[in-house]
Amino acid sequence: MSEQDLSHSPPLKPLSQHLNVVAPLSLQQYREVQGYQGFERALGQSSEQVLDIIKASNLRGRGGAGFPTGMKWSFVPTPNGDLGPRYLVANADEMEPGAFKDRWLMEGAPHQLIEGMLIAAHTICATVGYIFIRNEYSLAAARLQSAIDECLEAGLLGDNILGSRLCFQLHIHTSAGRYICGEETALINALEGKRAIPRAKPPFPQVAGLWGRPTIVNNVETFYNLPNLLRFGAQWYQSLGLLDDAGSKIFGVSGRVKNPGLWELPMGTSIREIIEQHAGGMADGYQLRAYLPGGGSTDFLLPEHLDTAMEYNTISAVGSRMGTGTIIVLDDRNCPVDMILNLVSFFSQESCGWCTPCREGLPSASYLLRQIEEGNGKLSDLQYLTDIIELISFGNTFCALAPGAAEPLQSGLKFFAEDFAQHIKQQCCPYH
Repeated sequence: MSEQDLSHSPPLKPLSQHLNVVAPLSLQQYREVQGYQGFERALGQSSEQVLDIIKASNLRGRGGAGFPTGMKWSFVPTPNGDLGPRYLVANADEMEPGAFKDRWLMEGAPHQLIEGMLIAAHTICATVGYIFIRNEYSLAAARLQSAIDECLEAGLLGDNILGSRLCFQLHIHTSAGRYICGEETALINALEGKRAIPRAKPPFPQVAGLWGRPTIVNNVETFYNLPNLLRFGAQWYQSLGLLDDAGSKIFGVSGRVKNPGLWELPMGTSIREIIEQHAGGMADGYQLRAYLPGGGSTDFLLPEHLDTAMEYNTISAVGSRMGTGTIIVLDDRNCPVDMILNLVSFFSQESCGWCTPCREGLPSASYLLRQIEEGNGKLSDLQYLTDIIELISFGNTFCALAPGAAEPLQSGLKFFAEDFAQHIKQQCCPYH
């Protein structure tokens, strides 16, 4: 079977082409627009062949780290006669501040997530899947459950799917809701009914994950790439990107812009285009001062970085991360110290407390920032904050929660040094 589907024109927006948040497509309607054809093409090939296509596409995980999807899946051992369960998990516990892309996708196109998970299940020989979704996403969960029920009735889930050897059960797990569940091993612990804390690695989940069995955890948006990738091939998928990174991406903007929201755009789209064209630019009377390019756990960038392409390596080169691709805008009337305090306080609250640097460092940083914001800060507090950033940096903590929390703080101390100094010298917030 050839790699590329020539029977229909490739979509310009493969993630959101059939998305409808008011009335998502039923199974019948989804199949009428070639839904599940990507899965059927996958079934017509071996798991190894499908994995080769995903590797060749250069699809990278859309949860924030951007790890190559095909490489991650290649670490799952081949069954070789092992008849035990193998697990596939969609991480829909979207709690990154400023991120709301996965909710949009799940509410508007639930069948596309199921199709993507079916392709992944065939590729890694998974037998059981879970959609690990936060409790607040009740509408998304209800629509996904309705889609799952339709698939069960149509033989797209269960045993010997579409007459193949693939047997795959899919379940929705409603999370109690903690940010730490965005870390895949903490998510696995939560699924097992344990305290949501990260696990030591190795062993990695691909070898010994959920209940000690091979497990893959991927972000929701990652799965949405798979149906059209299997239909139209790796070369087509690579052609969607403007620079080095392949595919399209759901980008978003929140803050004081004229048109906050989400848009599917090519990887490599500039930050300027996203903010000024798609988000409509700053609201009347406000000026852009800075922005977090990939959610609340990324470093601030400045207006001088607006022409930076939104792709993983390019963003890293200017000192931040693409993360979730959902931009949080800071305007000239909002206090940057207060914004950083809000973020650090959130991460402090969400710390699982498993390692000392995170458990002790984040509350200390939150306390010092609050003292500064309320007019009780001292110049020596700035050095203490710098020391805390070093304490909670990568290599000193059990997972990436605290190092991520440090990113808006460390860049804020650099870019807004005068604001911090004014708070301390004037003994009040100059924005109030």
